[in-house]
Amino acid sequence: MTPIARLVHISRPVLWINTIGTGALGMWLTGQLIDVAAIPLLIWLTLPFNLLIYGVNDIFDQDTDALNPRKGSIEGARIEPREVKLIAWAVAITNVPFLVYFVIALPIAAVGLILLYAGVFVFYSAPPLRFKARPFLDSLSNAAYGLPLLIMPVALEAPPVWPAVVGLLAWSVAKHAYDAVQDIDEDREAGITTTAVLLGPRGTALWSGAWWLVSTVLFALVSLPVALVNLALAGTLVVWMLLRPTPATGRRLYPLSIAFPYIAGSVASGLLLAAMFLGVYP
Repeated sequence: MTPIARLVHISRPVLWINTIGTGALGMWLTGQLIDVAAIPLLIWLTLPFNLLIYGVNDIFDQDTDALNPRKGSIEGARIEPREVKLIAWAVAITNVPFLVYFVIALPIAAVGLILLYAGVFVFYSAPPLRFKARPFLDSLSNAAYGLPLLIMPVALEAPPVWPAVVGLLAWSVAKHAYDAVQDIDEDREAGITTTAVLLGPRGTALWSGAWWLVSTVLFALVSLPVALVNLALAGTLVVWMLLRPTPATGRRLYPLSIAFPYIAGSVASGLLLAAMFLGVYP
């Protein structure tokens, strides 16, 4: 791979939906199909921010990634020590200019949320906080995936849709813990106690199910179809894990977990676009 292709791989493009998709939904919830002021944020939420999330993660997770058979695929890179400097410089070069622009151009509340968003993901992996290795904090910190739904309206000086924002924060807590079930063996061998390691597959399914139920209730306050899709997909993942509570089940279900935001996001996007163009929004 060329260095650029390698950095794109490290940024895990299959997971960009969690940042750029959420940012686009946040913009559409303001009632605008496209807002020029939102374009720099949307660009930042593609390669730059995902390289920050996953590049920093790969730097500090080299020991566990070496044991993880998923790494080296579209699900994440397995980096070499000699690549650390390249990744660190690439994260800085692709993110710092955006952050400087945001400080100059956006309301201070939006800047504070952006710094919180970036900081949580840096310290999810990096010491001294390293939320990843702290049970429950690892899962709760990943609520930050829902922040673009708040950042975007605040940046555009529009009112946030709070049930959607809080619902996505809860949804993100659930999904992080659930996806970590597949890595229980590798994390335990590396001496890392995640929520999934502590609770085990069955307990994690219940933990995630509770948060997904909260998100379903909150989504229903905004859109019943989105809530029903969320309930159906989350219910499938939780029930399947309860019936076969093993890390292997987590690995088998991970493709559905990856598809989850694409499916639910497509439904939500379709309804928002219908509302803007047709004035129809169930």
